[in-house]
Amino acid sequence: MSKSKAVKKSAKKTSTTTPLTNASNPTYTVSRPDVPAMYGLKGTRHLPFSHAETRLANSRNYWICTARPDGRPHSIPVWGFFLDGVLYFGTARTSRKARNLAHNPALSVHLESGDDAIILEGTAVEVDLTDQSTLKKLDAASRAKYNMPLMVVPEGVFYAVRPHTILAWTEKDFPNNATRWKFNNSKAQ
Repeated sequence: MSKSKAVKKSAKKTSTTTPLTNASNPTYTVSRPDVPAMYGLKGTRHLPFSHAETRLANSRNYWICTARPDGRPHSIPVWGFFLDGVLYFGTARTSRKARNLAHNPALSVHLESGDDAIILEGTAVEVDLTDQSTLKKLDAASRAKYNMPLMVVPEGVFYAVRPHTILAWTEKDFPNNATRWKFNNSKAQ
């Protein structure tokens, strides 16, 4: 049986390893989120990954959640792009979120809807501003999505966030369709 068709079964949950369309992040495992029994997760119906990809790609705003060095949370909306399985966003290097990420690159990203929830967890990595291929791709995405060129300035920094985990559910079918995708690059639980 091929890796993309492998199914792991247990008494409590089913998870499937599936190829992702992006060759640099080829597989993820889909399962139910680990939550207390009181949430009543049951069944094995999962949202298709295309649901999460579409919502992430089409979102105008992304809530970036980081931690200050003293552990206090910081959340703020940014514009960004979900391309080839990676979320990109930029900010000023002196912004609170950039200073937080310099101390601890772990973050979570939420979209605006609580009725159609998408939560991405990952690690922010700085984009090399001499990487013309990536900057060209981001510029094209910015022009298409926000009708403006990518603003590359000396005091700016761009981040690439490859997901470790994505959680999703819709309010109208919660908890039946609560879904978790864990990616093969995942080091975090």
